[in-house]
Amino acid sequence: MDICQKIKDDILNNQLPKGVPLRQNELSARYGVSRIPIRDALLSLKNEGWLVPNGKAGVMVPKLNWQEAEDLSFMRAELECQLLSLAFDRITKNDILSARLSLVELNENNLTLIRRGELNWRFHDSLYRPADRPVLHSTVERLNRQAVRYLGFQYGPLAYRQTSEDQHDMLLQFIESKNKNAALVLLRQHIEDAGNLLASYLKERV
Repeated sequence: MDICQKIKDDILNNQLPKGVPLRQNELSARYGVSRIPIRDALLSLKNEGWLVPNGKAGVMVPKLNWQEAEDLSFMRAELECQLLSLAFDRITKNDILSARLSLVELNENNLTLIRRGELNWRFHDSLYRPADRPVLHSTVERLNRQAVRYLGFQYGPLAYRQTSEDQHDMLLQFIESKNKNAALVLLRQHIEDAGNLLASYLKERV
């Protein structure tokens, strides 16, 4: 696991404090590497939305925010439905097989949250990539990577894992049966329901 992944894993598992500046020398000692890879990792994580600026040149882990969670849900619902619509008629049997293989691994127990986030994106990516719209695709990928910070709630207090897994399976069934409208309706529901549930949960804890 590289330094970025280690830091992400520690953020997801509450091993790094939220709202407190991260010090490169402390992280260097924590992960047993020099400050150069730490600096590069922090810059990459800031660009992905895992960290936010603090002071002139510092960064920190942001506190989880219901408005951010809701905004991510809004953007993902619109853009991912657009991307699936563009991809739909170009999705091949190999694309569906790739998505199913991701689900097989995603449904296993004892995966780290980081790995679950990677597999969840790999599943959706298999269905979106045939659209061949690189700018839209890269934007959707960035939003998904940013949303991974909230994934622990799905598998923890919200107990949403089974619902998500069932919707993944149903989405593939609609795609295989060429039911485009049903697939798009389900994808929007898949994203919005989880987003609304998460936003409501976080609002109650403000």
